[in-house]
Amino acid sequence: MPQDILVEKKDRVLVVTLNRPQVLNAFRMVMAIELKEALQQADEDDGVGCVVLTGAGRGFCSGADLRGFFDNLREASEGSAASRPIEGLPRFMVELKKPVIAAMNGPAVGVGATITLPCDIRIASDRARMGSSSPAWR
Repeated sequence: MPQDILVEKKDRVLVVTLNRPQVLNAFRMVMAIELKEALQQADEDDGVGCVVLTGAGRGFCSGADLRGFFDNLREASEGSAASRPIEGLPRFMVELKKPVIAAMNGPAVGVGATITLPCDIRIASDRARMGSSSPAWR
């Protein structure tokens, strides 16, 4: 059962919500794994016409979760299977048969901005701010 994302099918639209609003949806390895699994299932489901990717609360994605940064580095250096899904996520997203729409409802910083690049369409609310580091949206 997903813990970092919410998945909801509305008619032919699969809404995938990054769901860590207490940290503005800071991106971590678990989120990458769950996101890739949800996108793969959507791509294989003939009942899904497109995917909308958004964030819970007031942010889209504040970037990498630095609290878990060293754990992620350790897993990657040990060759953990948990660290591999994020490596190919952008290419995987580009190669999906279904269109992916990024609905940026707030700050999209670092990996939060980067994750929108392979999306087919990016829509930003008036509260959205994009950048490579936190000063870009303060």
